[in-house]
Amino acid sequence: MKAIAEKGSKKILFAWAFYDWANSVYSLVISSAIFPIFYGALFRMEGIEKVSVFGVEIARAPLISYVTSAAFLFIALLTPILSGIADYLGNKKVFLKFFCYLGGLSCIGLYWFSLEHIYTSLLLYFMGLVGFWVSFAFNNSYLPDIAFPEQHDSISAKGFSLGYIGSVILLLFNLAMVMQPALFGIEDLPESPAAITAMKYSFVTVGIWWMIFSQYSFYYMPKGNKKDGPAVNLLFNGFKELKMVWNQLGSQPLLKKYLLAFFVYSMAVQTVMLIAAYFGEEEIAWGSDDQRTIGLISSILLIQLVAIIGATLTAKASEKFGNIPTLIVVNALWLMICVYAYFVVSPTEFYIAAGLVGMVMGGIQALSRSTYAKLMPETQDTTSFFSFYDVAEKIGIVLGTFIYGALAQGSGDLRNGIIMFGVFFLVGGLLLRRVK
Repeated sequence: MKAIAEKGSKKILFAWAFYDWANSVYSLVISSAIFPIFYGALFRMEGIEKVSVFGVEIARAPLISYVTSAAFLFIALLTPILSGIADYLGNKKVFLKFFCYLGGLSCIGLYWFSLEHIYTSLLLYFMGLVGFWVSFAFNNSYLPDIAFPEQHDSISAKGFSLGYIGSVILLLFNLAMVMQPALFGIEDLPESPAAITAMKYSFVTVGIWWMIFSQYSFYYMPKGNKKDGPAVNLLFNGFKELKMVWNQLGSQPLLKKYLLAFFVYSMAVQTVMLIAAYFGEEEIAWGSDDQRTIGLISSILLIQLVAIIGATLTAKASEKFGNIPTLIVVNALWLMICVYAYFVVSPTEFYIAAGLVGMVMGGIQALSRSTYAKLMPETQDTTSFFSFYDVAEKIGIVLGTFIYGALAQGSGDLRNGIIMFGVFFLVGGLLLRRVK
């Protein structure tokens, strides 16, 4: 029988942070890099731009945007329900494991993604998103259980670092496999070029990596703390807590104004991060398929690298000028990037846009969350307030990805969505000025 690691101990803190090493490969390799390239390649190989789904002809970019929107709506509704159940059962590890395995197996299932079986394929993509984001939410909820308040910042940063290192290692391995498939014994098949087969194998490596490395975290992390009180209305306890926070906002006008601004600009930030690779895959004149693959993956790596620098600079700016003024400036920078991105055509221009996005991406996320924490009322129930914050963020993604898909589908031009994001950043910046 293993000894239970104590709260705040190096062993349990590392086990928690190490889950980032396990699951971050999904967000980088699949969400951001390899899958968007693979998805676009399937349509080009078939020589089509649209596919029939439920009797409607939908272009490839709006289609994946709609599925992403539906997945985040499901996540936003499911997470509070499961959080309420997990709190009363006192065993959140069961849910963390389940959604880890759901996500990992869905990644492996993407090996069989095809336009001929579009419904099953999109369902696997959908379940991968659900597995990642719900398990991510449960892992985040462990933080108060395994670390003392003074340890939160440092261990969160450690998790981010481990996730970045692990995901970049696997992405570089997958890039080598895609660019030089013969070195890995991958050959052309009648139905699939070697590079496409290598991309399929990369999905399998993500699922295996995620499930295997998560075992270390599962071994040392506790089951979770059982909530006191009778186990009644388990399905709706999470929503009751969200409603409680909503009611408290009436007496917190500053926090309420900030949340409105956050909801508007976060809608744009999160959607840009989810659709950037699809935009680059379809709208940029790369030349050849190999140049497209190398170019897009290099852009994603550039964003990851520059985001660390951007987050550091944003943190220093907030120390000197304050959180709200810094957020207003960052929103203005995002607006300018949107205007620039609308005219981007060449790979060099796309690299510049990727570098600029990296500079403001990490900073706005970290600063937004810390600003929310500072504006929160003094309360013991920080979990409910952060659940409300996370749900607001997810609903923003639902609206952002759906609106982007509708604009792209209606106009046939992905660039129109970029203008929409610019408007969101403008409105978000103006709303932030009301937060004194």
